[in-house]
Amino acid sequence: MAVDADDFAEILAQVKQFVRSVVMPREDEILATDRIPDDIRDQAKEMGLFGYAIPEEWGGIGLDLTQDVELAMELGYTTLSLRSMFGTNNGIAGQVLVNFGTDEQKKRWLEPIASGEVVASFALTEPGAGSNPSGLRTKAELDGDDWVINGEKCFITNAPSADLFVTFARTRPADADGPGIAVFLVPADTPGVEVGPKDAKMGQEGAWTASISFTDVRVPASALVGGSEDVGYRAAMISLARGRVHIAALAVGAAQRALDESVAYAATATQGGTPIGEFQLVQAMLADQLTGVLAGRALVRDCARKWVTEEDRRLAPSAAKLYCTEMVGKVADLAVQIHGGTGYMRGVPVERIYRDVRLLRLYEGTSEIQRVILGSGLVKAERRKQKG
Repeated sequence: MAVDADDFAEILAQVKQFVRSVVMPREDEILATDRIPDDIRDQAKEMGLFGYAIPEEWGGIGLDLTQDVELAMELGYTTLSLRSMFGTNNGIAGQVLVNFGTDEQKKRWLEPIASGEVVASFALTEPGAGSNPSGLRTKAELDGDDWVINGEKCFITNAPSADLFVTFARTRPADADGPGIAVFLVPADTPGVEVGPKDAKMGQEGAWTASISFTDVRVPASALVGGSEDVGYRAAMISLARGRVHIAALAVGAAQRALDESVAYAATATQGGTPIGEFQLVQAMLADQLTGVLAGRALVRDCARKWVTEEDRRLAPSAAKLYCTEMVGKVADLAVQIHGGTGYMRGVPVERIYRDVRLLRLYEGTSEIQRVILGSGLVKAERRKQKG
């Protein structure tokens, strides 16, 4: 159930104010210190942002995806590390539990995840197994009543601060019964879990990622999500598909900020005494930015609606992520161009945006993977139609 429209309008207004008046004035501080300040984290917890997409019955706000994307477009307006702080709780990690967890697993974990008491990480990506989890090498073997997990994960968002790793592992080779991939709930303090040093990245300062190693990590049978060995691959695919619409919305928010910064600069910066916004070639760049933002926003809203109605939960999410993340890259590039040399200087918002948004074309499925999903999906659907 979605939140009532009036209540959601109030939530959206509060988030917008939080982003514009609390977070944006401290973007330089977040960049310089590579961390979200504790008082901002605490305020996000109080606002319920760690659980906005978790159902109300488990302590969350209970936004559906059409509402989630509106929130994401506001969150994308500032440093993307803010959203990253609570993104895995609401998204790829939390949704695995919401959709596939047993009642006992939901009771144990969802309320602390929704409150922000527990930070959940989605431990899927490995060296050699990124956008396509079928190449997974982390293994889980049954030993008596326990599962023993061994393997390596990389680029795991929030790993340095996580309390729970939603961990994907292979229990058997893929066979006629399924891909053989299960998902386990592994507390971060379990013996044998080791989190590597924080990654040094191109952008998104304040959003921490790291590698994780699992060495003879022993968890009870109750840690197997859904109580089934064959839940993992489907859980990953559904969580990632939903997450792709969210990331697309985030891209629209960042593109809107880049556009607004560009318009403000073009209207005030002068060349030879003339505001550069009066030059037609600059106006053309602004026009291309605006067109991308408007098209992206319309696409995101349409794809979110199709997710909620279950009209399309496969192709539409990939189309939204592909278009919007490619679009924001172009909009950010134009923003730097409009700013000229100023746009290349650290501390100028469009310089940070340019670096931050580059990751959006890579995580939760690269642009290339989205194209494969879309192209193969169209062909498969046509073949089925012709056979039918």
